[in-house]
Amino acid sequence: MCFRDKIMAKNYYEILGVDKKATQDEIKSAYRKLVKQYHPDLHPGDEAAAAKFKEINEANETLSDEQKRAAYDYELEHPGMGGAGGFSGGQGFGGFSGFGDIFSEFFSGFGGGSRDAGDTKEKGADVNVEIELSFLDAAKGCKKTISYARKEPCSACKGTGAKNGTAYTVCDKCKGTGRIQYVSGGGIFRTVQVRACDACGGTGKKITEKCTVCGGKGYNRGTTELSFDIPAGCDSNSYLRKRGFGHASTNGGEPGDLIVTFKILPHKIFTRQNFDLYIDLPVPFTTCMLGGKVKVPTLDDGCVDMDIPAGTVSGKKFVLRGKGIRTARSGTGNLYVTVIAEMPTSLSRDQKQALAAFADTVEMKQLSKSKDYADKMDALYGVKPYNNK
Repeated sequence: MCFRDKIMAKNYYEILGVDKKATQDEIKSAYRKLVKQYHPDLHPGDEAAAAKFKEINEANETLSDEQKRAAYDYELEHPGMGGAGGFSGGQGFGGFSGFGDIFSEFFSGFGGGSRDAGDTKEKGADVNVEIELSFLDAAKGCKKTISYARKEPCSACKGTGAKNGTAYTVCDKCKGTGRIQYVSGGGIFRTVQVRACDACGGTGKKITEKCTVCGGKGYNRGTTELSFDIPAGCDSNSYLRKRGFGHASTNGGEPGDLIVTFKILPHKIFTRQNFDLYIDLPVPFTTCMLGGKVKVPTLDDGCVDMDIPAGTVSGKKFVLRGKGIRTARSGTGNLYVTVIAEMPTSLSRDQKQALAAFADTVEMKQLSKSKDYADKMDALYGVKPYNNK
């Protein structure tokens, strides 16, 4: 069972004993009550109580954070919709963490298993991988396979470092808790500090015979290959987090995470903002004046005809609704086309004569903006800005 499935198999509201519509004060009150009941210091050596305490912290970490809670609620209501469509082989991403601003309402990341203050087992280091995506792959979604190097938990000893995973005893000093309490002072000045047991390194176990495969480290260096789906709308500020697929811990803690970041390559025509696409479309000035049709590319429907009305000015923006990026959760963006009227940079003698003859036929009233400017110049300065008019 993948991390995400394990998370969703638990109902955090039931764990804390609160209603799904509970306020933050109600969640905080329920959490404090349960912490006092199941704290490991009150149940030394009780693995069931320790597991319950960890579960309570995990539930509180998600429900006490509004963004994480919203993501969790969405997962409860839409099972199977979280993550990027899942890793191949049934191993789905455990929710996106910070998938740009685009998917923040869905993929905040579900905690990852909070640790109580006395838990001395350190999580393994994260692995960061950057991959390049074409503009179209990022916009339309795609499947990718990556290979990366990491410290993998030793399969022979299951990450314990002990031969066959069983060649160890409970630490005599900490009695298997991995923690030692240090008390100093007395009376009202009495302080208690909890530190990792120096005898077992915080694992709670002492290896009697080291694993012959990993040499007692609990991990081996290897290469991991993963295939996963990237949903439509991925952007350069997006990343995916795969829980537990980072480096193995060195003292029996959970593995770190795999964090995949994206570098989106530019497109030759399109630019984008969130789910909307933009095109600066050069149009011959004659088409702008006389009107006509031009071909405009789209993501999903090939090239479509767009009408340019007669008299279209440079900078005019047209909207092709629903021709932007299509997403499963946030609808479809639009395609915005800005017309850039293009003037010829050089003219032949005949063209100049023809254009001059045409200019003589144009009256100022046909040029509304030029006429307005000319009227203002005449009123303010007593001059005509255009020599030929």
